[in-house]
Amino acid sequence: MIGQENAAGSTVAVDLRLYGILDVGVCGADGSRLKAMAAEAAAGGCTLLQYREKDIADARAALARIKAIHAALAGTGVPLLVNDRVDLALAAGVEGVHLGQSDMHPADARNLLGRGAIIGLTLKTGAQADELYRTPADYACIGGVFATASKDNPDPPIGLDGFRRVAFRARLARGSGFPLGAIAGIDASNAAAVIGAGADGVAVISSLFGGDSVEGRARDLRDRIDSALAARGIAA
Repeated sequence: MIGQENAAGSTVAVDLRLYGILDVGVCGADGSRLKAMAAEAAAGGCTLLQYREKDIADARAALARIKAIHAALAGTGVPLLVNDRVDLALAAGVEGVHLGQSDMHPADARNLLGRGAIIGLTLKTGAQADELYRTPADYACIGGVFATASKDNPDPPIGLDGFRRVAFRARLARGSGFPLGAIAGIDASNAAAVIGAGADGVAVISSLFGGDSVEGRARDLRDRIDSALAARGIAA
């Protein structure tokens, strides 16, 4: 049974407005390049970053990359999370983890990482959203909203209407203030629409890290997101 302290989540506020995912499949495995990308993203207005590497064959090399990225973010105020791997998050001393539905349960991650860590969770269905009241997650990302080439996803996109339905149930489970992001296929052309559908922020990969001028791309996305939030009456 999950204790009330765990169910309350962490002691850290999470800003999901522009959530950049440093996916090794898109960004490459060059630690120096990942460091530079992270620093540019933070300078351009990213509010949260995640290191994602599926099927890690060399945990030591992955840990070195995570530590390098974390060092590049020192002093920026931008937290770094690790996808899936609680052990690497602990070893690197980063701010938290993002977990899928088949990863370690958030309650177990909370017991390992403590109340000061950020724990995020992926949601794909309303049924998963209904279970949020049982978890100590600090935020959730709902998706995939649109089609994307950045991740092999066997499920069809849920679209904006699907996002609204899942978000409605997530907020019933955890309250209106629970941070909810949207993920998959989001770029400058549709970020404002996603915010208009009720997202607190967007998680992006290719639209941020898939080309040159990461800082400029981040600044453009952040401007669009802040404008869309302002249109909903939410101060940036």
